[in-house]
Amino acid sequence: GCFSSLHPLFPGGLIHGALELRARLQGLLAGIGGMDGVTVQPAAGAQGELLGLMMIRAYHRASGRSPRKVFIPDSAHGTNPASSSLNGFEAVAFPAGSAGVVEPETLVRALDAAAGDVAALMITNPNTLGLYERAMPDLARLVHERGGLVYGDGANLNAVLGRARPGDAGVDVMQFNLHKTFTTPHGGGGPGAGPVAFKRMLEPFQPVPVIEQKDGVYRLVHERPQSVGRVRSFYGNFGMMVRAYAYIRELGPEGLRRVSDLAVLNANYLAARLKERLPLAFETPMLHEAVFTDRELEAKTGVRTLDLAKRLIDYGFHPPTVYFPLVVRGALMVEPTETETKQTLDAFVEAVFSILREAEETPDLVRRAPHVTRLTRLDEARAARRPRLRWTEQQPEGA
Repeated sequence: GCFSSLHPLFPGGLIHGALELRARLQGLLAGIGGMDGVTVQPAAGAQGELLGLMMIRAYHRASGRSPRKVFIPDSAHGTNPASSSLNGFEAVAFPAGSAGVVEPETLVRALDAAAGDVAALMITNPNTLGLYERAMPDLARLVHERGGLVYGDGANLNAVLGRARPGDAGVDVMQFNLHKTFTTPHGGGGPGAGPVAFKRMLEPFQPVPVIEQKDGVYRLVHERPQSVGRVRSFYGNFGMMVRAYAYIRELGPEGLRRVSDLAVLNANYLAARLKERLPLAFETPMLHEAVFTDRELEAKTGVRTLDLAKRLIDYGFHPPTVYFPLVVRGALMVEPTETETKQTLDAFVEAVFSILREAEETPDLVRRAPHVTRLTRLDEARAARRPRLRWTEQQPEGA
């Protein structure tokens, strides 16, 4: 109703309710993350990463420093090194340990090799393998001792809601992916939202305008001399804020903990049922997602992860993420989230078991999948090299 009829250029007195909702959401997110402040301006998780690193760069400059190296585990999302490069930093990859998590000794070697040139550590916790970085407080201490800050990629926060707060483990700045953790839309270009939470020392550098409240009145403040400036037109994607705020208030603290409990339970249920037929990449206890490898499957049948994923389409399932994380050979990442029922999970398991039987008995059937779609295997290499990003008249074959 009234929110949908607002315009961002209305005078402050006419959008006071919207400003209050935004301020309340910022407060809720700060509490969930264990941080001191939040800006909801970024329009996506990757833009949140970009902003967080902009704030880190501004912080170092204000301190009279200009370190260039950002340290990133090799299991990280690809947006992490991209965000670093766009900020003029040098992304330094270092290996996660044999158990799939970062070991303090490995990080120390990488940091010491930089000879004091430490801008930040970027780390996802839980990581992309679904594993919790238990050494996080020690990792943060090592970075802080060398003058760097810790950026926490909050993409997997739905695994620890109400159970762990990144700020308590030493994270200085992080982004929330509202589309994943707080039920706002995902895919199709958005609209998205990637709020950024930060510790107090980064507060002067947050983007303008900033909401301030005095005597119950909310207003926008544009005069912030150390701000990194705007990163989004107006105040961000406001509709996403309304939905995320309603979701958090509806569930409350107990409901948010239940979200994480179910996300972890569902992933571990799938892992327990599938691992005898489809080996896990790591046997370490996982949280929100399970990562399998096609190592044995391909050796025995010639069927690869891509073939299995394509065949799942014939069984009515959208394929899981394939070949990521890059540190796992033939990775199949399955993340059921907190919303799937046991009946759906069981149906998925039976579909995978059926495909594994087909791989042994009629492997060509699996390798030629999918069979129920108008188009089957697309030329992904050509699509990447010669993308068509807008509609045009159909061109002759081979053009």
